[in-house]
Formats: sequence, structure tokens, C-alpha cells
Amino acid sequence: MLFDFGEVKPWIKSRLDAGLDHTLLVPTQAAGVKIEECSEGLHLAAELPFPLELRAPRQGFTLFPWGEITSERLGAHLSTELSKRPPPRVEAIRIRLREELADGAIYRYSHGLKHHKGNCQRIAHGHRSHLRIWRDGKRDSELEMQWAQRLDNGYLVDDADIVGPRRGDDIMRVRYRSEQGKFQLHLPRERCHTLPAPTTVENIAAWLAEQIASSTGAHIRVQAFEGIDKGALAESRGTRTTG
Repeated sequence: MLFDFGEVKPWIKSRLDAGLDHTLLVPTQAAGVKIEECSEGLHLAAELPFPLELRAPRQGFTLFPWGEITSERLGAHLSTELSKRPPPRVEAIRIRLREELADGAIYRYSHGLKHHKGNCQRIAHGHRSHLRIWRDGKRDSELEMQWAQRLDNGYLVDDADIVGPRRGDDIMRVRYRSEQGKFQLHLPRERCHTLPAPTTVENIAAWLAEQIASSTGAHIRVQAFEGIDKGALAESRGTRTTG
């Protein structure tokens, strides 16, 4: 054996985890984007695809001097960075990014977990997740697609982190302090889903089960995921009313 590539994979993952993973990627030259220093670290204001304002420590951002972020450009950037100081006997590293193939219902969401010890405490990081729903013991792909579309590109927020009015205002204001510093996010309320607890994958599954059971009156079992392989199961039994 000349080289064990099993040694390279964890090396690459550790660099990605310590870099842009769990950060907000910002194309600083895009129209409507403004970023400046503030007491929290950096202040971002963006107009598209919807009004957004974020104040967070610097490690919560990855800034690119580009007008647009594409998978090809991002892959080339990662290849260059990883090849600067490769492991012994490795000449260069090339990264090609591709979108995960859809296998059923998939939705994308962003959130932040203030009590998390790792980088999930950052208020604006995202996941791309599968969703599985069983209705009265049978897998219901229609319900899965319906709720995946409803949640897609949404922000999941713990009710305890909301500041200001809960109703009557078009803007949702989220604020908390974690080990990494102070975070504050403003975005349209219509893009948010409020949970009565921290937005862990376990609580997301439980919240979805309760929401779906209450709307269908059925016994609902939900399997929610955080990324590709970390999942949680929850069940809720709805009640039907007649009159």
C-alpha cells in the first residue's frame, strides 16, 4: 500500500467543519447586500430573496467577494484552500459538489440552538433534510410532500428566543446569547415556524407529529432528520370532533 486514503477523508472533513460548515455564506458583491462591523461582530443587511438583517460573531459568516455563489465556484474555492497545506504525500485535493439525490420528500430549513456546545448555536445555519410520515400506521407520501413544501426554505425558531410582538408585525425578531456571543436575526414572519421548545431534531419531529395529528385527526408518526443520517421519531394521536 502506497497510501491509505482513509487518512485523507477525516482530514478533509475536519477542515470543512472548522471552515464554512455551519456558517452563513455571503456573496458580498451581490445586489442589495451590505455588511459592516458591529458590536456583535458583523452586521449583514440583505434585500433578496427577502429582507433580512443579521448581527452575529464573525465566525458565523463566510464572506466571498462574489456576486453569486454557485456549487462550481464553491468547489473550486474549497479545492484551492485544501490544497494549500495537504497531508503528507498528497499533492492536491479536488472537491466537486453535487446536490443530494432526492429520495422522497426533502425540505431545507435554518435555525440556531443557543444551548448547543458546537457550531449549531449559530443563529443562521441550515440543513437539508428528509421527512417521513406514517398516518394510522401507513406511510403517507402525499402528507410528506405537503409538509416538506410547507417547511421548505423556512426558519424554525424557539418561541423563547422571539423578542417583540408575537403577532401583528410582519417582521420576526429573534435574539439570544450563547457561548460564541450575541446573535440577532430579523426576517419576514411568513418565513418562520415557531416551536414551543428548542429546535432540535427531536423537538421538530414531536412538533410536526402534533401539528399533523391535530389537522388530520389521525395517529401520526413522524421521522425527522438533521442532515442525512441523524434522525428522530415522534408520534401523536389526533382527536376527531363531530357536530
